[in-house]
Amino acid sequence: MTDTPARLLTLLSLLQTPREWPGSELAERLGVSHRTIRRDIERLRDLGYPVDASRGATGGYRLVAGTAMPPLLLDDEEAVAIAVGLRTAAGHTIEGIEEASVRALAKLEQVLPSRLRRRVGALGSATVPLPPAAGGPTVDPERLTALAAAVAAHERLRFAYRAGDGTETRRLVEPHRLVASGRRWYLVAYDNEREDWRTFRVDRVHDPRPTGVRTAPRALPGEDAAAFVSRSLRGVAPAHRAVATVRLPCERVAGLLPGAEVERLDEHRCRVRTATEALEWLAFRLVLLDAEFEVHEPPELIAYLRVLGGRALRAANAPTSDSPPTVTER
Repeated sequence: MTDTPARLLTLLSLLQTPREWPGSELAERLGVSHRTIRRDIERLRDLGYPVDASRGATGGYRLVAGTAMPPLLLDDEEAVAIAVGLRTAAGHTIEGIEEASVRALAKLEQVLPSRLRRRVGALGSATVPLPPAAGGPTVDPERLTALAAAVAAHERLRFAYRAGDGTETRRLVEPHRLVASGRRWYLVAYDNEREDWRTFRVDRVHDPRPTGVRTAPRALPGEDAAAFVSRSLRGVAPAHRAVATVRLPCERVAGLLPGAEVERLDEHRCRVRTATEALEWLAFRLVLLDAEFEVHEPPELIAYLRVLGGRALRAANAPTSDSPPTVTER
């Protein structure tokens, strides 16, 4: 790559990835000599970009935090992915991110080329995110960012972890991947003290602290991170199992309740069997089917639906601020 401005932009784009780049790898990527890479690094420093260099066999170059944020360099696919992600973030389970997402999306869409703006608009209008259930777990965005940075840098991490039974432990792990599943985020990591792979719910992770120790990436045994999380969750007994009859065709319910066992009763009805950790979430999903249904078990779900129904009925019958006060004749 002989065009110096284009080469500097490409180099800056590579350095914005949260990892260290050996000089030899940068030279190979850009098709230039080691000496040219060193000169280009100095040019970036002269322009105000804080590029750090570490020595040794595993050393290299990386962009570190400076006094101002350099412009982000995104290709078309990255820009579309970020815009779509920001559109759906307000309905996700990342705590307190809604307003920041709207501000960031407004800035990004202002500079998107028209061809990309049309793609983002088409994807946004065709996608309807399922909002999280009230009272469900949320994830602190700073915690999620800290975990993602450790994954990208292959850096060992310490954190406190609260298990489902309330037990608190301290963990030292090598983060592998973050996996989003419905309302929850999971961290797949190698637990150094237990010498085995583990899945951690991110909303139960507290005080994550990078150790500064970088390790070679480990190969997850036999499958990808998403499959590993699915297999881990199947081994955990859910808190509640439910059976309900829904007045909808079997095919429609199967598409609306992924993971549930759906049995056809007749052309217009089906039997649904499912399991969940939270009764509130299951009640929410059944109501969202927008069809008549009858819960057979568990009794706790039936009782919760009665409470929920009473609350909705009282809200529907409550007088609005614009309504005149009701006068009772005597």
